[in-house]
Amino acid sequence: EEAREVVRQMRTTPQLYDKLAASMAPTIYGHADIKHGVLLQLVGGLHKRTPEGIKLRGDINVCIVGDPSTAKSQFLKYVHGFSPRAVYTSGKAASAAGLTASIVRDHDTGEFCVEAGALMLADNGVCCIDEFDTMSDATRA
Repeated sequence: EEAREVVRQMRTTPQLYDKLAASMAPTIYGHADIKHGVLLQLVGGLHKRTPEGIKLRGDINVCIVGDPSTAKSQFLKYVHGFSPRAVYTSGKAASAAGLTASIVRDHDTGEFCVEAGALMLADNGVCCIDEFDTMSDATRA
């Protein structure tokens, strides 16, 4: 109940959206548009159902593209540290199986089992994939 009261009080704060975005990754100077996008991704969208009964997910995806040394990895690491349902992986070491799921042999029993990949572990959360360009074409597909 205390948290709800804090949110109710925040509703009357002038420029709340801009202030929340500015508080994202405070060690990174500038990049206001990226901070707004990351904030919206973390808050999420609204799930909808069309009159035909089709479910539309409210998930917001963000792709940060830019020159080297423009804080792209720092944004991903910030989100990974901030969100409890975030998974961080690097494109250098990622494979299609590593992103989705893979079959591995259990060390104790010797039996095969399915091991969840980064995308599965981040279900209803955020999957931060760094250096997407270093992935093979087959992995990206």
